[in-house]
Amino acid sequence: MKIKEVLSALERFAPLPLQEGWDNSGLQVGLTEAEVSGALLCLDVNERIIDEAMDKGCNLVVSHHPLLFRGLKTISDADYVQRTVVKALRNDIAVVSMHTNMDNARSGVNWKMAEKIGLTDVRFMAAKTVDGIDGGSGVVGELPEEMAADDFILTVKRVFGVECAMCNELLRRKIRRVAICGGAGDFMLDDAVKAGADAFVTGEMHYHVYFGREQQIQICVIGHYQSEQFTSEVFQSVIREMCPDVPVHIASTCTNPILYI
Repeated sequence: MKIKEVLSALERFAPLPLQEGWDNSGLQVGLTEAEVSGALLCLDVNERIIDEAMDKGCNLVVSHHPLLFRGLKTISDADYVQRTVVKALRNDIAVVSMHTNMDNARSGVNWKMAEKIGLTDVRFMAAKTVDGIDGGSGVVGELPEEMAADDFILTVKRVFGVECAMCNELLRRKIRRVAICGGAGDFMLDDAVKAGADAFVTGEMHYHVYFGREQQIQICVIGHYQSEQFTSEVFQSVIREMCPDVPVHIASTCTNPILYI
Protein backbone atom coordinates (compact mmCIF):
# COMPACT_ATOMS: atom_id res chain seq x y z
CA MET A 1 0.00 0.00 0.00
CA LYS A 2 1.25 3.46 -0.87
CA ILE A 3 1.54 6.42 1.49
CA LYS A 4 -1.02 8.31 -0.59
CA GLU A 5 -3.62 5.61 0.15
CA VAL A 6 -3.15 6.06 3.90
CA LEU A 7 -3.41 9.81 3.44
CA SER A 8 -6.62 9.34 1.44
CA ALA A 9 -8.11 7.17 4.19
CA LEU A 10 -7.37 9.77 6.85
CA GLU A 11 -8.85 12.52 4.68
CA ARG A 12 -12.02 10.48 4.09
CA PHE A 13 -12.45 10.25 7.86
CA ALA A 14 -11.61 13.93 8.46
CA PRO A 15 -12.04 15.79 5.15
CA LEU A 16 -9.71 18.74 4.61
CA PRO A 17 -12.60 21.20 3.97
CA LEU A 18 -13.43 20.88 7.70
CA GLN A 19 -10.16 22.56 8.71
CA GLU A 20 -10.14 26.20 9.77
CA GLY A 21 -9.02 28.82 7.25
CA TRP A 22 -5.75 29.53 9.08
CA ASP A 23 -4.75 25.88 9.32
CA ASN A 24 -2.39 23.74 7.23
CA SER A 25 -3.61 20.17 7.52
CA GLY A 26 -2.67 17.46 5.03
CA LEU A 27 0.68 16.50 3.52
CA GLN A 28 3.57 18.40 5.10
CA VAL A 29 6.75 16.78 3.82
CA GLY A 30 7.71 13.97 1.47
CA LEU A 31 6.55 11.89 -1.48
CA THR A 32 3.38 9.83 -1.32
CA GLU A 33 3.98 7.32 -4.15
CA ALA A 34 6.29 5.25 -1.94
CA GLU A 35 5.10 2.01 -0.39
CA VAL A 36 4.35 2.59 3.27
CA SER A 37 6.55 0.55 5.60
CA GLY A 38 4.80 1.71 8.77
CA ALA A 39 3.11 4.73 10.32
CA LEU A 40 4.19 6.47 13.51
CA LEU A 41 1.32 8.38 15.15
CA CYS A 42 1.92 11.44 17.32
CA LEU A 43 0.66 14.81 18.49
CA ASP A 44 3.63 16.98 17.41
CA VAL A 45 6.52 16.45 14.99
CA ASN A 46 10.12 17.18 15.89
CA GLU A 47 13.53 15.62 15.31
CA ARG A 48 13.04 13.04 18.05
CA ILE A 49 9.82 11.86 16.41
CA ILE A 50 11.65 11.37 13.11
CA ASP A 51 14.32 9.42 14.99
CA GLU A 52 11.64 7.19 16.51
CA ALA A 53 10.07 6.64 13.10
CA MET A 54 13.46 5.54 11.77
CA ASP A 55 13.99 3.21 14.75
CA LYS A 56 10.57 1.59 14.18
CA GLY A 57 11.02 1.27 10.42
CA CYS A 58 8.26 3.76 9.60
CA ASN A 59 8.43 5.98 6.52
CA LEU A 60 5.23 7.83 7.45
CA VAL A 61 4.55 10.10 10.42
CA VAL A 62 0.96 11.12 11.12
CA SER A 63 0.63 14.02 13.55
CA HIS A 64 -2.19 16.13 14.91
CA HIS A 65 -0.36 19.46 14.98
CA PRO A 66 1.11 20.49 11.62
CA LEU A 67 4.87 20.68 11.33
CA LEU A 68 4.43 23.55 8.86
CA PHE A 69 1.98 26.30 9.74
CA ARG A 70 3.57 28.86 7.42
CA GLY A 71 5.71 28.64 4.32
CA LEU A 72 9.45 28.27 4.82
CA LYS A 73 11.72 30.84 3.15
CA THR A 74 14.80 28.78 3.92
CA ILE A 75 15.51 25.17 4.81
CA SER A 76 18.61 25.01 6.99
CA ASP A 77 19.44 24.13 10.60
CA ALA A 78 18.20 27.46 12.01
CA ASP A 79 15.28 26.04 14.04
CA TYR A 80 13.67 22.75 14.95
CA VAL A 81 11.08 22.96 12.15
CA GLN A 82 13.73 23.32 9.43
CA ARG A 83 15.92 20.65 11.01
CA THR A 84 12.94 18.27 11.17
CA VAL A 85 12.11 18.87 7.50
CA VAL A 86 15.72 18.16 6.53
CA LYS A 87 15.88 14.97 8.61
CA ALA A 88 12.57 13.71 7.22
CA LEU A 89 13.60 14.34 3.61
CA ARG A 90 17.06 12.81 4.08
CA ASN A 91 15.47 9.63 5.42
CA ASP A 92 12.57 9.42 2.96
CA ILE A 93 9.96 9.93 5.67
CA ALA A 94 6.67 11.59 4.76
CA VAL A 95 4.86 13.72 7.32
CA VAL A 96 1.08 14.12 7.27
CA SER A 97 -0.93 16.24 9.73
CA MET A 98 -4.62 16.08 10.57
CA HIS A 99 -5.31 19.14 12.71
CA THR A 100 -8.53 21.18 12.87
CA ASN A 101 -10.16 18.90 10.31
CA MET A 102 -9.72 16.13 12.90
CA ASP A 103 -10.96 18.50 15.64
CA ASN A 104 -14.10 19.21 13.60
CA ALA A 105 -14.78 15.66 12.37
CA ARG A 106 -17.38 13.34 13.83
CA SER A 107 -15.64 10.77 16.04
CA GLY A 108 -12.51 12.95 16.00
CA VAL A 109 -10.47 14.53 18.79
CA ASN A 110 -13.32 15.83 20.95
CA TRP A 111 -15.35 12.65 20.59
CA LYS A 112 -12.34 10.65 21.79
CA MET A 113 -12.05 12.93 24.85
CA ALA A 114 -15.76 12.39 25.53
CA GLU A 115 -15.27 8.63 25.25
CA LYS A 116 -12.42 8.74 27.79
CA ILE A 117 -14.58 10.67 30.27
CA GLY A 118 -17.47 8.26 29.68
CA LEU A 119 -20.00 10.68 28.22
CA THR A 120 -23.15 9.41 26.53
CA ASP A 121 -25.45 11.01 23.94
CA VAL A 122 -22.47 12.90 22.50
CA ARG A 123 -23.23 15.53 19.86
CA PHE A 124 -21.54 18.55 18.33
CA MET A 125 -21.69 21.68 20.43
CA ALA A 126 -21.70 23.88 17.32
CA ALA A 127 -22.59 21.81 14.27
CA LYS A 128 -21.76 23.03 10.78
CA THR A 129 -21.75 21.80 7.20
CA VAL A 130 -18.86 22.61 4.86
CA ASP A 131 -19.06 21.65 1.18
CA GLY A 132 -21.79 19.18 2.06
CA ILE A 133 -19.69 17.62 4.83
CA ASP A 134 -21.16 17.52 8.33
CA GLY A 135 -18.85 18.53 11.16
CA GLY A 136 -18.68 20.88 14.09
CA SER A 137 -16.70 22.50 16.88
CA GLY A 138 -16.63 20.94 20.33
CA VAL A 139 -18.96 18.30 21.70
CA VAL A 140 -21.40 18.02 24.58
CA GLY A 141 -22.66 14.90 26.34
CA GLU A 142 -23.97 13.49 29.59
CA LEU A 143 -22.23 11.74 32.45
CA PRO A 144 -23.77 8.36 33.33
CA GLU A 145 -24.42 9.74 36.83
CA GLU A 146 -24.24 13.28 38.14
CA MET A 147 -21.15 14.17 40.14
CA ALA A 148 -20.03 16.80 42.62
CA ALA A 149 -17.66 19.33 41.05
CA ASP A 150 -14.59 18.25 43.01
CA ASP A 151 -15.19 14.58 42.19
CA PHE A 152 -15.62 15.44 38.52
CA ILE A 153 -12.34 17.37 38.42
CA LEU A 154 -10.50 14.53 40.14
CA THR A 155 -11.95 12.11 37.59
CA VAL A 156 -10.80 14.27 34.68
CA LYS A 157 -7.31 14.56 36.20
CA ARG A 158 -7.09 10.80 36.57
CA VAL A 159 -8.36 10.03 33.06
CA PHE A 160 -5.98 12.46 31.37
CA GLY A 161 -3.07 11.89 33.75
CA VAL A 162 -2.64 15.57 34.62
CA GLU A 163 -0.76 16.87 37.62
CA CYS A 164 -3.04 19.88 38.05
CA ALA A 165 -6.16 21.39 36.54
CA MET A 166 -6.91 25.09 36.34
CA CYS A 167 -10.49 25.68 37.44
CA ASN A 168 -12.77 28.49 38.46
CA GLU A 169 -14.81 28.49 41.68
CA LEU A 170 -16.19 25.02 42.41
CA LEU A 171 -19.77 24.64 41.23
CA ARG A 172 -22.22 24.16 44.08
CA ARG A 173 -24.63 22.08 42.02
CA LYS A 174 -24.09 18.61 40.58
CA ILE A 175 -22.47 18.13 37.20
CA ARG A 176 -24.24 16.02 34.57
CA ARG A 177 -23.87 17.71 31.18
CA VAL A 178 -20.27 18.23 30.04
CA ALA A 179 -18.93 20.28 27.11
CA ILE A 180 -15.51 19.53 25.61
CA CYS A 181 -13.11 21.29 23.27
CA GLY A 182 -9.59 19.93 23.03
CA GLY A 183 -6.60 22.25 22.70
CA ALA A 184 -7.12 26.00 22.93
CA GLY A 185 -10.87 25.97 23.42
CA ASP A 186 -11.87 29.13 25.25
CA PHE A 187 -13.63 30.38 22.10
CA MET A 188 -16.27 27.70 22.82
CA LEU A 189 -17.07 28.69 26.40
CA ASP A 190 -20.17 30.70 25.45
CA ASP A 191 -21.37 27.79 23.31
CA ALA A 192 -20.93 25.48 26.29
CA VAL A 193 -23.10 27.76 28.42
CA LYS A 194 -25.74 27.98 25.67
CA ALA A 195 -25.75 24.18 25.44
CA GLY A 196 -26.70 24.00 29.12
CA ALA A 197 -23.42 22.37 30.14
CA ASP A 198 -22.60 22.16 33.83
CA ALA A 199 -18.87 21.81 33.09
CA PHE A 200 -16.46 22.72 30.30
CA VAL A 201 -13.23 20.79 29.75
CA THR A 202 -10.54 22.19 27.49
CA GLY A 203 -6.77 22.33 27.06
CA GLU A 204 -6.03 26.01 27.60
CA MET A 205 -7.82 29.29 28.22
CA HIS A 206 -6.86 32.94 28.46
CA TYR A 207 -6.86 34.44 31.95
CA HIS A 208 -9.67 36.96 31.49
CA VAL A 209 -12.08 34.37 30.11
CA TYR A 210 -12.41 32.84 33.57
CA PHE A 211 -14.06 35.99 34.98
CA GLY A 212 -17.82 36.17 35.47
CA ARG A 213 -18.49 32.44 35.23
CA GLU A 214 -18.81 31.75 38.95
CA GLN A 215 -21.65 29.25 39.58
CA GLN A 216 -22.57 29.42 35.90
CA ILE A 217 -20.34 26.62 34.64
CA GLN A 218 -17.44 24.60 36.03
CA ILE A 219 -14.30 25.33 34.02
CA CYS A 220 -11.64 22.60 33.97
CA VAL A 221 -8.47 23.34 31.98
CA ILE A 222 -6.04 20.43 31.77
CA GLY A 223 -3.27 21.47 29.35
CA HIS A 224 -3.13 21.54 25.55
CA TYR A 225 -1.00 18.43 25.14
CA GLN A 226 -2.89 16.51 27.79
CA SER A 227 -6.29 17.24 26.27
CA GLU A 228 -5.29 15.98 22.82
CA GLN A 229 -2.95 13.15 23.79
CA PHE A 230 -5.40 10.44 22.70
CA THR A 231 -5.67 11.73 19.13
CA SER A 232 -3.17 9.06 18.07
CA GLU A 233 -5.75 6.46 19.07
CA VAL A 234 -8.14 7.99 16.52
CA PHE A 235 -5.45 7.77 13.82
CA GLN A 236 -4.76 4.20 14.85
CA SER A 237 -8.41 3.17 14.53
CA VAL A 238 -8.79 4.79 11.11
CA ILE A 239 -5.66 3.22 9.64
CA ARG A 240 -6.34 -0.23 11.11
CA GLU A 241 -9.87 -0.20 9.69
CA MET A 242 -9.14 1.27 6.25
CA CYS A 243 -5.53 0.14 5.74
CA PRO A 244 -5.27 -3.06 7.80
CA ASP A 245 -1.95 -4.19 6.31
CA VAL A 246 -0.10 -1.05 7.43
CA PRO A 247 1.89 -1.43 10.69
CA VAL A 248 0.97 1.38 13.08
CA HIS A 249 2.80 2.57 16.18
CA ILE A 250 1.75 5.20 18.70
CA ALA A 251 4.83 7.28 19.46
CA SER A 252 6.46 6.79 22.83
CA THR A 253 8.28 10.13 22.53
CA CYS A 254 6.62 12.82 24.67
CA THR A 255 6.63 16.10 22.76
CA ASN A 256 4.97 18.22 25.44
CA PRO A 257 7.28 21.27 25.80
CA ILE A 258 5.79 22.26 29.17
CA LEU A 259 7.20 21.01 32.47
CA TYR A 260 5.27 21.16 35.74
CA ILE A 261 7.74 21.86 38.55
